[in-house]
Amino acid sequence: MDIAHFFTSVALPLGSNLAGVASHVRLHRGEFPSLEGVAAAIFGVKSGVGSPGNEGCMEAPDVFREQFYRLAAIDSGFSIADLGNIEAGATPEDTLFAVKESCSYLLKNKVLPIIIGGSQELTHAMYAAYEVMEHSVNLVTVDNKLDFGKSSVECNSSNYLNEIILHKPGFLFNYSNIANQRSLVNPDMLELMEKMYFDLYRLGEVSGNIEDMEPVIRNADIFSFDFAAIRASDAPGNMDARPNGLFAQEACTLCRYAGISDKLSAAGFFEYNPALDPNGTGARLLAELVWYFLEGFYLRKGDYPACDTAEYTRYIVDLASHNLVFYKSDKSDRWWMDVPFPSGTRNKLERHHLVPCTYRDYQTATNDELPDRWWRTYQKLV
Repeated sequence: MDIAHFFTSVALPLGSNLAGVASHVRLHRGEFPSLEGVAAAIFGVKSGVGSPGNEGCMEAPDVFREQFYRLAAIDSGFSIADLGNIEAGATPEDTLFAVKESCSYLLKNKVLPIIIGGSQELTHAMYAAYEVMEHSVNLVTVDNKLDFGKSSVECNSSNYLNEIILHKPGFLFNYSNIANQRSLVNPDMLELMEKMYFDLYRLGEVSGNIEDMEPVIRNADIFSFDFAAIRASDAPGNMDARPNGLFAQEACTLCRYAGISDKLSAAGFFEYNPALDPNGTGARLLAELVWYFLEGFYLRKGDYPACDTAEYTRYIVDLASHNLVFYKSDKSDRWWMDVPFPSGTRNKLERHHLVPCTYRDYQTATNDELPDRWWRTYQKLV
């Protein structure tokens, strides 16, 4: 499929640093850029209908570019493309279709899509693009709440997770949320997430322990960032901004973790509303989030799933209930756990049996305790 017809070209903003990050970006400026040799592709989606009350997020892509192309060059050996913008379609379904087909095309050509939205419901379109890949995927959202809602209303930024979990055929293996605020989460939803062995990390767990989120993100295929997850004083530009939330530096760290993960293959940054950001502070932060994501992308080490476990140091811990096998990468010093397959499921779930973990998980096992991360994965496999 030729996806060029989905996109409109962009003008390089005044004040852009042509010797900076723009120097290794192929911009759509009248002619759609070639994707040959491109490792990642940025594109905007100018639609806010899926974000009731925050419709101004449709203007985010162009305002983002005004700040992004003023940033310094990333010391990288790869090329990036800026495909331009997908304009709002005649119906919301038209927009979602264009996003899905564009992401699917990029994924099949081993180009990582980076979406600048727009409403976070576009996460559903990213997810649907994996259907042609014919394997299950993991989703991580950074969000101050869980976007489940009444299924009787149209899909939007407050209930798009319904569409993902109920999607047929189902190919979601795991869902993780980072930085939710329990005052915004329905207790019944917490119980449902626990029954499904999904992973929720409340804001208090993340703040001050940001490094614990690295293996959570390293296990993801899709990374979806809601601008409302950042506290209002650090990131104006969202109608749901709260006094509490991630600090700007923590948000950038999470994005860098996402970029550096070899498994992650699609990312989206959503719900920034320029109309609520008169001083442009939020726009500058959004540009930095994407910049740090790309810096992490350049620093990928070629760890799992890109290499063989023979390239790791292997550790075996004998517990009373299970033998646990850990692997430590000699390239990056990162850790994984080997979770065994039940009979007959290996082909379907093979890419999920090596679970990213921390050195503390290994220490927990040496103290004759099953790491919670291992147990929750094992429950999903059986």
